[in-house]
Amino acid sequence: MSQGVYITSAEARSGKSVVVLGIMEMIAGQQGKLGFFRPVVQDEQRPDNITNLIIRRYELKIAYERMYGCSYATARNMLIQDRDEDLLKLIMEKYKTLERECDLVVCAGSDFTGPAAALEFDFNAKLANNLGCAVLPVVKGYGRDKMQVLGAVQGLLESLEERKCDVLALVANRVAEELVDAVSSELRSVMPAGILSYVLPEIPVLEKPTVGEITVSLGAERLSGPEEGITREVRNFKVAAMELPHYLDHVEEGSLIIVPGDRSDIILGSLLADASKTYPHIAGIILTGGIRPAAQVERLIEGLRKSPVPLIMVSTDTYTTALNVSSLEGVLSSDNPRKIAAALGMVEAKVKAEELVGRLSIARPTRVTPLMFEYEIIRRAKADRRHIVLPEGTEERILRAAEILRMRDVVALTLLGNEQEIRQKTADLGLSLSDVAVIDPMDSVRRQTYADAYFELRKHKGISPQMAFDAMADVSYFGTMMVHFGEADGMVSGSVHTTQHTIRPSFEIIKTKPGCSIVSSIFLMCLADRVLVFGDCAVNPDPNSEQLADIAISSAETARMFGIDPLIAMLSYSTGESGKGAEVDKVREATKIAKDRRPDLKIEGPIQYDAAIDAGVAKTKLPGSEVAGHATVFIFPDLNTGNNTYKAVQRAANAVAVGPILQGLNRPVNDLSRGCTVADILNTVAITAIQAQTGGGSA
Repeated sequence: MSQGVYITSAEARSGKSVVVLGIMEMIAGQQGKLGFFRPVVQDEQRPDNITNLIIRRYELKIAYERMYGCSYATARNMLIQDRDEDLLKLIMEKYKTLERECDLVVCAGSDFTGPAAALEFDFNAKLANNLGCAVLPVVKGYGRDKMQVLGAVQGLLESLEERKCDVLALVANRVAEELVDAVSSELRSVMPAGILSYVLPEIPVLEKPTVGEITVSLGAERLSGPEEGITREVRNFKVAAMELPHYLDHVEEGSLIIVPGDRSDIILGSLLADASKTYPHIAGIILTGGIRPAAQVERLIEGLRKSPVPLIMVSTDTYTTALNVSSLEGVLSSDNPRKIAAALGMVEAKVKAEELVGRLSIARPTRVTPLMFEYEIIRRAKADRRHIVLPEGTEERILRAAEILRMRDVVALTLLGNEQEIRQKTADLGLSLSDVAVIDPMDSVRRQTYADAYFELRKHKGISPQMAFDAMADVSYFGTMMVHFGEADGMVSGSVHTTQHTIRPSFEIIKTKPGCSIVSSIFLMCLADRVLVFGDCAVNPDPNSEQLADIAISSAETARMFGIDPLIAMLSYSTGESGKGAEVDKVREATKIAKDRRPDLKIEGPIQYDAAIDAGVAKTKLPGSEVAGHATVFIFPDLNTGNNTYKAVQRAANAVAVGPILQGLNRPVNDLSRGCTVADILNTVAITAIQAQTGGGSA
């Protein structure tokens, strides 16, 4: 039977959306079909920020009109007509329809934005009871001292007890950082038995709006600036009324400049200040009064193609615009991965997921979705943090991924490259990476030590001391040496370098694990309801039988590392004894070798792909096989077959392909595709950390 969690608050601006996102992430990583529901909404045609985020992040295949009870207008009219019971029945009917299709439904209570905000808490409590949901109340800690937070908690719990609500846990949110420990300690001593409590600190990046959020809220027109510029965080705003020299004295880091569109001096001065090393970076510029810059000024701005500063225009006057901006707060939205990462990182650090989700007592399903898999690898990486080196420290995708990894506290990181260039690019992108280590191989104190070690490893190949020293200027060689010396637990590269450039140093320095003759790769293919292992799809063009057997054994161990029971299919164009020829014989011999080496593994081959994956076909082609029809690890006979097949499955089945993941090395090094996304980098870093936890490139 499905259950529901009703997340609500007793007042506005409690940060309820952060808690909603955090709980969704925990449940989505461990449960089956997940639903999301809002009892009342502002807009029946367009989802609000949190609903849109939930739909997109968790890929909910539920029509929007089924995810809410009614609009605020409908609710207000029914309450005015004293039709309270009819309103409850309307919302309950829609909720119960959704509930029947889901393993669990997360409800996000009303937002305390309407004229009847004072009555909303009672409404939410009554709804939770009627929907049969456990309540997770959120108490606002912002602007309160310890005693005020505790008073609010006790008052809320008493109100919920009066209304006979089933309270799952309580979250005190947006508490001042310096009060978190004290509030946590006090809550543990006063909370009723059986009710969990958590305290979340205020996070500045969540409180501050971005330029993009302000643009949408004000209905502004974007005039110039790159797409990524709209994610810049607005830390303060400045109304530019002074002459340029005096105005520049007041510019601060993250300022949003509000200025009439005809003040060419302020506009150009602000753009130059952002580009200057002697002034802080600004978040953006709002031009007021509906006045575009003069044609000559627009031409100048057009020539500043590399300026990251967004320029937007509103029709309101300067005073009204300043009032409008001052009333805005940051929101969680699907187009801001920085805020999502900050929110999830904080919730994951402060809320014990297993403890909370365990209270829901929902049976874990056998299917594994891509989101559940990604959640699990992040959770495992965080459980035993490792240190990963990223050689491509100046690449934008790497920097964006690094910030998210830092915010979620997944791993410790070191970026390689020119520190000044990396810090400047980080500032231009509006990222926060000040506490991430940066090493420039060119002037590192470790360069000579690494060169000496590399010379000893490769002198038999004709490498001279000077050649070894020169090699250590290369970020791939330097990063690999960090891993070799144990100064990093793993390395991830390849977003701008070739596969050869990334993995060649590891072949020379780290080398293969004992008993493994070959370094190979697998892709984790995340389908709609399961995760499969495909190997080798990236490294070895035409492995012989011995090598193919090694690939199968390594792939089985990698599969186990990620919770996949290895049922190994040695693929060929024929099944069983039906085919003959050199290629089939190679696979048949590889199967025999693998079985001899590892009789504990379940291996079938040669076998065709359809017989390996489809139980119906397997009954005809290979009846009685434990693997046929149920395979989880697919070993391809050559790189041509493997690479094309994984890409075909990825596109045709809309699968998430995580990899390539290298296996067989003494320590983990992994290669990225040059077309990788930020999400690909996150997954690969987490996987590399898990490999490091288990002692190397494979289990």
